[in-house]
Amino acid sequence: METPPLPPAQNLLCDVTIVAEDMEIPAHRVVLAACSPYFHAMFTGEMSESRAKRVRIKEVDGWTLRMLIDYVYTAEIQVTEENVQVLLPAAGLLQLQDVKKTCCEFLESQLHPVNCLGIRAFADMHACTDLLNKANTYAEQHFADVVLSEEFLNLGIEQVCSLISSDKLTISSEEKVFEAVIAWVNHDKDVRQEFMARLMEHVRLPLLPREYLVQRVEEEALVKNSSACKDYLIEAMKYHLLPTEQRILMKSVRTRLRTPMNLPKLMVVVGGQAPKAIRSVECYDFKEERWHQVAELPSRRCRAGMVYMAGLVFAVGGFNGSLRVRTVDSYDPVKDQWTSVANMRDRRSTLGAAVLNGLLYAVGGFDGSTGLSSVEAYNIKSNEWFHVAPMNTRRSSVGVGVVGGLLYAVGGYDGASRQCLSTVECYNATTNEWTYTAEMSTRRSGAGVGVLNNLLYAVGGHDGPLVRKSVEVYDPTANTWRQVADMNMCRRNAGVCAVNGLLYVVGGDDGSCNLASVEYYNPTTDKWTVVSSCMSTGRSYAGVTVIDKPL
Repeated sequence: METPPLPPAQNLLCDVTIVAEDMEIPAHRVVLAACSPYFHAMFTGEMSESRAKRVRIKEVDGWTLRMLIDYVYTAEIQVTEENVQVLLPAAGLLQLQDVKKTCCEFLESQLHPVNCLGIRAFADMHACTDLLNKANTYAEQHFADVVLSEEFLNLGIEQVCSLISSDKLTISSEEKVFEAVIAWVNHDKDVRQEFMARLMEHVRLPLLPREYLVQRVEEEALVKNSSACKDYLIEAMKYHLLPTEQRILMKSVRTRLRTPMNLPKLMVVVGGQAPKAIRSVECYDFKEERWHQVAELPSRRCRAGMVYMAGLVFAVGGFNGSLRVRTVDSYDPVKDQWTSVANMRDRRSTLGAAVLNGLLYAVGGFDGSTGLSSVEAYNIKSNEWFHVAPMNTRRSSVGVGVVGGLLYAVGGYDGASRQCLSTVECYNATTNEWTYTAEMSTRRSGAGVGVLNNLLYAVGGHDGPLVRKSVEVYDPTANTWRQVADMNMCRRNAGVCAVNGLLYVVGGDDGSCNLASVEYYNPTTDKWTVVSSCMSTGRSYAGVTVIDKPL
């Protein structure tokens, strides 16, 4: 038997020895009973242990029991990745609630897309209700990353149905749910394909774009082989054929919008002209309604493309005050740190940047001598850029946005006709083709472009010397543009982003000076409101995006 050395106070006047495996731990009944209801019941009841000099605990290993008895005497315990899975159930058995709570808090701090489902199952097994709820919420809020994990692919059918049926999934599109279902079934196809109908009951197909239903869902072999799945597809097609006002009459769990718990958001404003290219980066906290500075860019940058992808902010190309650049920097909000990634193939400033199907697209721009029609895409996994089909028109000062799985390039300046553009074209990644869509009602170069509720907004911009405050919105299903309320100020070269059902327009210039103000559009009221708190610096040509606030 092993009897480890005890703290001096713990070694005096001991009246019981607790034994687990080959470990013997001298202790005091009164101390153990005072701290642990388990020992209190053992030593004050009629059981034989109440009088025994040696008490064996079979359910806990020796070292874990030793740690917990030490805790009783010292009120100190070290929870680690290595010991938490044995410590928590042992603390539960001995009814040491503070230790159990510390273990749960440790596991909560370790939540990550690759482990949250495992932590959820562990919490469920050991009746840790708070941790169970937090792990479940985490999985819902990070669904797009969680479904890429081994843990998701190894879930049982009931757990998958429970997760994908949740109204609280935070997803950019219902496509993520459909693709997750297909990936889960294909992971063990022979056994799992019989569950397709049960799974598809929880995929909200009517919320998917028509093009995706026809090109992807209908062509999926697992859907073709199930008559019930085909019924769900027909339901979705019917939904799309109905006029908008009649759709609400189609009562089904699959036509109900998901209502995720919004993670706290930050708006990040990167670089810009003030009046020269700057390195400053500031964030706006929507909840606290205030601005704060974060890590500066590694070098001065304005007129860059800006996106948020895979938890990182990418600043793409732009102008450093003397040269148009092809460099790309990425910002990690958790580490508050910038690092360089692979350069683009071409130098580009005043480009458009957007994320489509997990790739970062850099669209058009100006290379220092000519407007560009070329387009390239970045694969974050291989850290490589590659060209895709060029646009039909050269476009510098172009705005871009993604709606319904298509990438739209809006307005800009072509350099050849020396005129600002009202034309719009869209890119289909499946066919690698650009096609023209309906034109805007007015020419706009340097317009801010944003997407809200599956509609594409073109905000401000200019036509020659005329800087606009007008705003128009494009509905892809109808292929039409319509005017909405004007902004409070004329703005061109402003940043645009959508958050919490509102469209924010940040900075820009009015033709004579750079603006520090921000205003937002509410589509429900068709009104623009100026945010009370301004940026510290007036800036145009800044990159703007919205990120999840680091926890």
